[in-house]
Amino acid sequence: MIHHLANKLAIRIKKAAPEAPTSIEVMRYSLSFLLNAFFIIGITLMISVFTGRFTEAVIVLISYAILRQLTGGVHLKSGTLCIVVSTAGATALSLAEFSYRIEVIVTVASLLLILIFAPYLVTITRVKKNHYPIMRAAAMLLVSTALLVDSPPLVASFFVQALTLIHMKGGERT
Repeated sequence: MIHHLANKLAIRIKKAAPEAPTSIEVMRYSLSFLLNAFFIIGITLMISVFTGRFTEAVIVLISYAILRQLTGGVHLKSGTLCIVVSTAGATALSLAEFSYRIEVIVTVASLLLILIFAPYLVTITRVKKNHYPIMRAAAMLLVSTALLVDSPPLVASFFVQALTLIHMKGGERT
């Protein structure tokens, strides 16, 4: 669905500006990311209006995105699947409620996952490996701040993102 829509848009853009140097393939690729984010954010926020957890949904979407930029993580194989899973996940995370004691335990677990697995950059990146420790430290500092805020959706968001860092192949870390 996303690939098809991005392709249609790219073709229309190219027809409107045929002299533009950007190819349809490059536009389609970029548009697919933009559409993906647009649908995840839009659908999640629409659902959150009905659940009464709009602020929590915004917190989840922003915190997840920032931590993901610092740590990377696995990607789903299809844009449509990504939209469905991310929207359901963000909506569920916005509903998270648990005690401060659980927040501490989950935050420590998130910090350990980041320490062990981050960054996990599965896409082509221009980040040099000597910057990885800085990214890891920034991610750990960010996750630690969740304890100051006392927000279960924030803690849950960081934990789920940290889970996407786990990557094993043949029983060994790749």
